[in-house]
Amino acid sequence: MKPKCPLCFSLYQKKTPFGRIIRKGSYYRTSDGQSVSRFWCKTCQTSFSNSTGKSCYRQKKRHKNETIRRLLSGGMSQREIARVLKLNRKTIVRKFIFIANLEEQRLREYNLSQPRAFEVEFDDLETFEHSKCKPLSVTLMVECKTRRILDFEVSQMPAKGRLTHIARKKYGHRKDERRKGRQALFKRVEDLVSPTMLIRSDSNPFYASDVKKYFPLAKYETILGARGAITGQGELKKIPWDPLFSLNHTCAMLRANINRLFRRTWCTTKLKERLSAHIAIYAMSHNQRLSTA
Repeated sequence: MKPKCPLCFSLYQKKTPFGRIIRKGSYYRTSDGQSVSRFWCKTCQTSFSNSTGKSCYRQKKRHKNETIRRLLSGGMSQREIARVLKLNRKTIVRKFIFIANLEEQRLREYNLSQPRAFEVEFDDLETFEHSKCKPLSVTLMVECKTRRILDFEVSQMPAKGRLTHIARKKYGHRKDERRKGRQALFKRVEDLVSPTMLIRSDSNPFYASDVKKYFPLAKYETILGARGAITGQGELKKIPWDPLFSLNHTCAMLRANINRLFRRTWCTTKLKERLSAHIAIYAMSHNQRLSTA
């Protein structure tokens, strides 16, 4: 394949004239031990290489990307990854954001390449950012039986129960964005599911109107919620047969493989966007494991 000049191609949106690109040696890339060819464009007097414009362009630790991705989706914190790999914590943060952006796009492309889902389940998983007085809701939709994660949305919610008064006194009024996030999720998955699908959830009274609005032809079933197990993953239910097993099992796996979602952990989410990024990394890994199982 003949190389294209990135500057000429971006400016004129056409192929560089034949014979205007010549080889200009190569260089040794120490990050992964590869020899990368250099080129020179006679048209715009610009040099470039085979790695110019790639997603890992100018990364000095590109050979660590896959290892970091596996550790992030395996229950290890960013600080512990930095200790194990002997890297700076800032490097891990940059890699975390970089990998999350790639995995979010890959998750979307992967689900679009799969057949439309005919039976799905959705519900909210609750966690918090910085403090239990600032809870978050993760709306998750999975395909029944295969447990494939179709999509998710992280939304803020107000504190409830005994923490309501403390939260309002310390942090003020907190908006409830769960419905807005749920609607955004439903809008994104419209091209991933069948219009006449069977959709299940628990008996939350706020779900029905949104399901009817975005999936008017779907059959909607509500399941009476059951108590969670005391031991084990916590999201699994203390009943002989769980109608929402695919969803609850997936939520349990999120809590078991994402450090900031552990039931009892030192690691907490400081930003809502970082929680969404971490779930995107795990979701793609989760779907890949199921497809190769």
